[in-house]
Amino acid sequence: MNNKPRTSSLAGTILLAGLIAGTLDGTAAVITSGKMSVFNFVASGVFGKEALDGSTNMMIYGILFHYLIAFVWTIIYFLLYPRIAIFRYNPIVSAILYGLIIWIVMNRVVLPLANTPPIPFRWISAVRGAAILMVAIGLPVAFIARRYYSGK
Repeated sequence: MNNKPRTSSLAGTILLAGLIAGTLDGTAAVITSGKMSVFNFVASGVFGKEALDGSTNMMIYGILFHYLIAFVWTIIYFLLYPRIAIFRYNPIVSAILYGLIIWIVMNRVVLPLANTPPIPFRWISAVRGAAILMVAIGLPVAFIARRYYSGK
């Protein structure tokens, strides 16, 4: 580790990383689905089928929940970074592993427990979703954490 003083706070760095990751992941979700209503689906995790009515209010809730989830995953990464050697060793490898972990937890644990309608498993969707999480959340968070913890 570098002994240079850090020029930013941990909270500010996490805020930036979470905003970048949430924006990239949300943009990818809209592009791959072709619809902004993907955020209504996110809101359905809390509000159930009511959120799927296509209303703007539910879309806004979905966007807020989406960013909340991105911030939670960002915080977890920043907490684990000093404790897990692979995170410090190679940011690309850690981004791939972290994106895969996020996909597994969100799709195999969180979504089945949420109020969202069930989604049938399809390999192509699973691979695309995991790849998006690796690139949109894993890479920016890994590189931002590395830069923060190295003191640059």
